[in-house]
Formats: sequence, C-alpha cells, structure tokens
Amino acid sequence: MATLIRSAFGFGEALVAVPLLALFIPLQVATPLAVLLSISVAGVVVIQDWRHIHLRSAAGLVIATLFGIPVGLLVLTHAHRELARAALGILIVLFAAFSLAAPDRFRIEHEHRGQLLLVGFVAGILGGAYGMNGPPLAVYGSLRRWSPQHFRATLQAYFLPASTLATVGFWSAGLLTRTVGRDYLWSLPVLLPAVLLGRVINRRFSGPAFLRYVYVGLILIGGILFAEAVRPHA
Repeated sequence: MATLIRSAFGFGEALVAVPLLALFIPLQVATPLAVLLSISVAGVVVIQDWRHIHLRSAAGLVIATLFGIPVGLLVLTHAHRELARAALGILIVLFAAFSLAAPDRFRIEHEHRGQLLLVGFVAGILGGAYGMNGPPLAVYGSLRRWSPQHFRATLQAYFLPASTLATVGFWSAGLLTRTVGRDYLWSLPVLLPAVLLGRVINRRFSGPAFLRYVYVGLILIGGILFAEAVRPHA
C-alpha cells in the first residue's frame, strides 16, 4: 500500500508504512524498514523515469536539506516541539485547503535558487525533527505546476540520496539489525509490482486532477501532524 502511494504520487507513504507496520512490529524496526523500502522505490522510479527528473531542482533540494537536518535535530529536543508540530500541521492544512478552493491563486512561474534552497532547508528541518521531508517538496512541486510525471520522478531523485543518508544514521545508531534485513527481504516481492502499478496510475493523471489529490494528501498529513501534537502523551 505504501509503495503504491509513493509510486503514484511521489510522496505520502509515511502516512501508511510506519503507522501500519508499527501495529505488528516494534517502531525501531518499522522506521528503518520503511526507509530501506523508500530507497528501493526511489531507485526503481529514478531508473524508470530519469528523463522526467528536474536534476537542478533535485540537486538544490538535497544540498539545502543537509543544512536543515541539524536544525531539525535541535527542534526534536526542544521543549516546544509539539507546539511547532501543531502549528506546522495547521499551516499545511490551510495552504492545501485554500489551494483546493482557489487552485490558480498561488503559482511559481520560474524557478529561483533562493526559493529552491529554502524549500530544501525546510524539508531538512522536518526530516530531522519528524522524519517527514515530503510536505514542503509537495507544496513546491504544486506551486511550480510540475506535471504528474515530473512531480513523481523529481521527488524520487530527492528521496534517493536523502533516504540513503537516513539509513547511514540508522546504521550508526545500531538500528539496522538482522530483523530489519529479514523483513526488508520479505517485502521485496511486492515492491516491484506496486511500483509498476503506481506508475500506470500516475500516467493516467491530468495536471489539475493530480494537484487536487496532492492537496488532499497534504490535508491528511497536516491533520495527522496536528492530531499527534495535541494527543496526550504518557
């Protein structure tokens, strides 16, 4: 399910993979497993559709992310972490809801290096703090009006190195265990068919319809962020 969503839309698998896996296996296994699968999906998509990748955009986003991750790690240990998560969730929902209501209101006609680096930096902060790089990238892609094919391929070109770096972090923390490797191998037989089916779905989207699905996905992500932030913690 997570691979199908990632392959069709380019992001959003974190909504499915980690919460569902955590129902059956420990979170310290589910999280690195999801990242390993993310690398595999991104690698297959990049090989399939490398012609649709905006290489300059992907490279700029990755470089800026590297500088955002340490800031995100600081947010992770900050006393007001949950307040920041709630505010982020509200902002994402408001942006996506307004974009659904007025789809042509916001648009970035031409790529500017400063905007690109800012988006990558924010993605790095969210990745370091919450393990969720996708929302800023989805917002930027929608504002740039990337086609569904460019959207999917460019985001995977970003996630491939970003997830690889995350895997290095898991390895250094001793989280890449034999159990994670075993579960990863068990997952591989369904990965390729899901990627191929997602590619078929992606190619059936038109631009406006695809953006509506992206905005709905962002509303779900923002809502989950807010709900997790206000939920009482033991």
